[in-house]
Amino acid sequence: MTTRWSPAALERWTAAVFETAGMPAEHAAEAAGMLVRTELRGYKTHGMTRVPSYVDRLRAGDFNPRPAMSHRAFPGGIVLDADGAMGQVAGPLAVRLGLEALETSASVLIAVQSCGHLGALGIHALLAAEAGAFCMVGQRTPPLLALEGFTRAGIGHNPIAFGCPVPGAAPLVFDVACSVAARGHILLAAREGRPIPEGWAVDAEGVPTTNAEAALGGALLPMGGHKGIGIAMMVECLAGAMAATAGSLDPARNDLKSSGAVGRQGGFVWLVKPDAFVGQALFADYMTQWTDTYRAAGGEEARLPGARGDAMEREGQEQGIALPESIAQELRALGRHVDIPFPD
Repeated sequence: MTTRWSPAALERWTAAVFETAGMPAEHAAEAAGMLVRTELRGYKTHGMTRVPSYVDRLRAGDFNPRPAMSHRAFPGGIVLDADGAMGQVAGPLAVRLGLEALETSASVLIAVQSCGHLGALGIHALLAAEAGAFCMVGQRTPPLLALEGFTRAGIGHNPIAFGCPVPGAAPLVFDVACSVAARGHILLAAREGRPIPEGWAVDAEGVPTTNAEAALGGALLPMGGHKGIGIAMMVECLAGAMAATAGSLDPARNDLKSSGAVGRQGGFVWLVKPDAFVGQALFADYMTQWTDTYRAAGGEEARLPGARGDAMEREGQEQGIALPESIAQELRALGRHVDIPFPD
């Protein structure tokens, strides 16, 4: 029989654990809610499995448990200094700031400085889409991607996502890293002792590998070859250069081992108010028409990105969240360590 956990119980437990790492209650609750929702929507590599490593990073100072976040705004843009905050705290704040800016602007780009791992970017884009805005989100990472002939990784796998409201349906949410597979999938495979598919990565010598551990010591391969590298470059411009600080030029920031995969990196959140351009009714009619055409062309199996996540979230809220036993064991061990028993 599959064990399932109440989302509310997981949120309370996760928030309490984050508080033991120094986070204030409000931030701990928000981060916990984002992670549980990530789990609910099927982003398994970025949900509850991340809690132990996030706690480690909070305690090590990779993430700032009590950030003094600040921002400055100007026409069409905002610069948010996240002060090392967890991405599950800084990301929602960036979205809220953007939505406020859309009250007087058609579009706003939020450059997020010194931000912890944003996790599943689609969750942040979803927040904006649920509020009626188109949203694109990206975050740079230390170099993780390589093309054939590279002697080492040359650029981050720089994940990117977008969300858009769809009248009468769940928001459209698309979330990808610029690699063939997200590094989180390889981390999970290494943790569970599984091989990875061919074409995902190369080892430290630049040779293709299916060994997850060897892949973690090598580099990821980009989706679509040079096309994936090009998209990673776009994210680097928006999330790296436009969110740069003096510390961004520190060589250690591009050292995967010292930066802890992401550490404190730049990101961006771009929001657009659709009805500022074509009017709400016309936008709604167009979105309905093209999404209906898409689904009709694909038959019964066709679905829009975000539809499955929405269905999974609804099911999980009603029936509870199923976790792999390996993850549950890690969470139980963490609970024992901080004297907050994991709910069973």
